[in-house]
Amino acid sequence: MTIRLLLADDHPVVRAGLRAVLDAEPDFTIAAEAATAERAVELAAAGGIDVVLMDLQFGAGMHGSEATAAIAARPGAPRVLVLTTYDTDADILAAVEAGAAGYLLKDAPPEELAAAVRTAASGQSALAPAIAHRLMDRMRAPAEALSRRELEVLQLVRDGLSNQQISKELFLSQATVKSHLVHIYAKLGVDSRTAAVATATSRGLMRRG
Repeated sequence: MTIRLLLADDHPVVRAGLRAVLDAEPDFTIAAEAATAERAVELAAAGGIDVVLMDLQFGAGMHGSEATAAIAARPGAPRVLVLTTYDTDADILAAVEAGAAGYLLKDAPPEELAAAVRTAASGQSALAPAIAHRLMDRMRAPAEALSRRELEVLQLVRDGLSNQQISKELFLSQATVKSHLVHIYAKLGVDSRTAAVATATSRGLMRRG
């Protein structure tokens, strides 16, 4: 069986590198390429694709997680394998919740990438060992792990937004924003916005600003 692939990445050099690696596999065919997340959604919807290799960051426009959700929502959709440089909790959670079949880092060896593609194509989960370990840690210590919403709030804090601005951005009341911050401080063992951002960043919960 031939696995038909869609490469979705805004960097031509990255797509060329992926093509070179994946073309060497006898059961893979590069069916299409997309330089934007929007184009990836269009091509996935058109049919003829088994697995989408999806970057997360495309510069302007739709985020890779949004594209993953749009693709995964369709019946009979191709499987989406996220291939990115980001390994923060915020990125991993967003991709998994969007319906990604797997999550791999771009520095993965070619044989690991090929195995992940085949695993995703077969309908199974294809998480890189390090990513799976991170998710398992969250499950073992849920009281200490920040929720998706708490991570969103903290990322906006890092971007310099006030509680009022965060409430507008996330469509929450200011009281709810304050409640999230109280929970964040307690989980991270800090007592200020600056310390919360620094601690979360150092623990790999979110990207550096």
